[in-house]
This record gives sequence, C-alpha cells and structure tokens, in this order.
Amino acid sequence: MAGQLAQGEISLDRFLKELARPRTADLGEVQLDLDRSRRCGYPEVVFGEGKTVATLAKIFRRLLATGADAFGTRIGPDAAADLVREFPAGRYNPVARTFCVPAGVGDNSPPRPQGRVTVVTAGTTDLPVAEEAAETARWMGAAVSLVADVGVAGPHRLPSHLETIRAADAVVVVAGMEGALASVVGGLTGAPVVAVPTSVGYGASLEGVTALLAMLASCAAGLVVVGIDNGFGAACAVARILGPNPGR
Repeated sequence: MAGQLAQGEISLDRFLKELARPRTADLGEVQLDLDRSRRCGYPEVVFGEGKTVATLAKIFRRLLATGADAFGTRIGPDAAADLVREFPAGRYNPVARTFCVPAGVGDNSPPRPQGRVTVVTAGTTDLPVAEEAAETARWMGAAVSLVADVGVAGPHRLPSHLETIRAADAVVVVAGMEGALASVVGGLTGAPVVAVPTSVGYGASLEGVTALLAMLASCAAGLVVVGIDNGFGAACAVARILGPNPGR
C-alpha cells in the first residue's frame, strides 16, 4: 500500500485509515482474523464443527460488520436452524453443510464470477464433499457447474459432459474407492485439476487413504491433490490458481 501511496493511486487519508485498521478481533474464545482478505484475497471462513451457535453467531456478526459475507463450513442442521433465525438472509446447504450470510443491501448483489469451475464426482455418495467445494467456490466468486455420478464404474457416462469439463478454467474431481476418476479427467482437459479423495468405499479403501495415494501417484501430470474429504481446501486451491476476485 505504501507503493500505491507513492504512486498517487490512493490518498494519504485512506493510507492512514488502513494503517489504523484492526487486524484481529478479540471475541473471547475466538481471535478473528480481520486481515485475511488483504493478505489472501478472501475473508476468514468459519469452521463450524465443535463451535456453539452462540460462538458462530458472534463470528458472523463481526465478519458482517467488516462488509464481508460471512461463510461457514461443517455446520450441522440443528445449528443451521438456529442461525437462520439469527440471520434471516442466510442460506444453508444441507448437503454441503455450509452457511452463507450476505454482507448487506449494499453488497448483496452476486459477486463478479472469477473464472469457471466444474466440480465432478465419481458417485452420488461423494456429493457432500463436492457440494462443499462448489459452495466455497461460488462464495469466492466463481461460476460453478456440477457434474455428478460419472465414475469409472460406468465410463460411458463421462463423454457427454466433456464439453462442460473442458470449458472450465479449473476442475475439481471428487472420488472415493480407488480415486481413478481424477486421473481420467486429468488426461482429458488442459485446465488445472484439483483432486479430492473421499472416505467413501469398502474396506480396502481405508477410509479414503487408497484414493489419496492413487491420486498422488496419478500418471496425469500436474494433478493437484488435497486431503481426504476436503472440498473446502480444493476450492481454496482453485481460488489461488484463478486469482482473487477483484470485486470482493
């Protein structure tokens, strides 16, 4: 920002206000990062698992006060029902277990899409992880398409979706069992592919470890792999690849 001041791109008043802006909010049991948007392009996201509704509401209110949309992951239906009463404008996705509250009337219009992302799942059981990735990518400003249930057990289902997959700027592939779909998609598109192993499968799938290792050993060059069931992390990886949304 000092460089922007020197170049005359921002005023001295704005520069001083930015210097004085708090970087952290002390909420008692939570030290909320208010500087993440400046550093990383996106505000802090709330991991809902293990947090009380009171804590979640406190965090959401503070995020909204900064002008940022409040976004939380891994939020159960009971907590979501309470949060909807607290934040009537909030939107809950019960499959993804995500909850999003827009910042307000002035910032309520949909963000400008930052790239096109296609999320592909091997099976319908992978949908919770895929939906988490899709909701996160949408919150980050991407235009998202979802292609579900096209795994290698029925490879004839995939070709009809190749146009959607190849039109994407980045692709997230969500698969359990042996995780083979990520390699297949990685060999069919030149876009960056982020693979998400899921804990779906029978005994030898080892709760996602088999898919994780298979994806790491993929012969589709350049495949990026995140942790097991980490749809949120996959969307964050895509956001870093595509770049932060300048309109957010």
